[in-house]
Amino acid sequence: MYRVFEALDELVTIVEEARGVPMTSGCVVPRGDVLELLDDVRDAIPQELDDAQDVLDHRDEVLSTAEAQADKSVTDARNGADRTLAAARAEAEQLLADAREQADELMAEARAQAEQAVTAGRREYEDYVGRAQSEADRMVQAGRAAYEQSVHEGKAEQARLVADTEVVQSANTEAKRIVDEANDDAERLRSECDVYVDSRLADFEDLLGRTLRTVGKGRQQLRSPMGAPFDYEEWNAGNNTGAN
Repeated sequence: MYRVFEALDELVTIVEEARGVPMTSGCVVPRGDVLELLDDVRDAIPQELDDAQDVLDHRDEVLSTAEAQADKSVTDARNGADRTLAAARAEAEQLLADAREQADELMAEARAQAEQAVTAGRREYEDYVGRAQSEADRMVQAGRAAYEQSVHEGKAEQARLVADTEVVQSANTEAKRIVDEANDDAERLRSECDVYVDSRLADFEDLLGRTLRTVGKGRQQLRSPMGAPFDYEEWNAGNNTGAN
């Protein structure tokens, strides 16, 4: 590059010192010297300048290729993003469908358990009521039998001791007392049976209420877009508490 600048300086000096042509702006320069300097400049120009000129000549082609590659990259990126978004949406819809199906199964199971609990409570209530009624009937029959036996014995005693009215009155009083005790025992057993059955039904009602609240909470979490996951430990703890 130094020789290029040196040759150019010499060319400028030759032109500046050249003899002018009268009546024109031209001048007379030594052709041989000028051609020799130009050859020196051409030989001294580095190969990189020729390569740079080639790049400039093909600039439009390079820019077109780069733009095409950029457009292809953008298109590929958009297509990849669309595929990723579609896969994410499909996975989200599948998760939502699974969650809804699981919630429906839990609700159906809760309803079945509630119906079983109510049915068992009714059967147990009817069993207790039946046994209490049977026991009451037995005691009433026993009281009546005792009463009739007492009356029979009283009449026999009355026939034997006609004058002793106090014995007859005592027998009647004892017979009435036995019948009253039998009726009182039957009423007490019926009351105790009702209290026991009512307490068991209250336990079933509490279990059913916890089950329905748990199911409602699960449905509410499903309706929430970013809701917390369903608390199965709370559900199992509620069921275990109800079972105990």
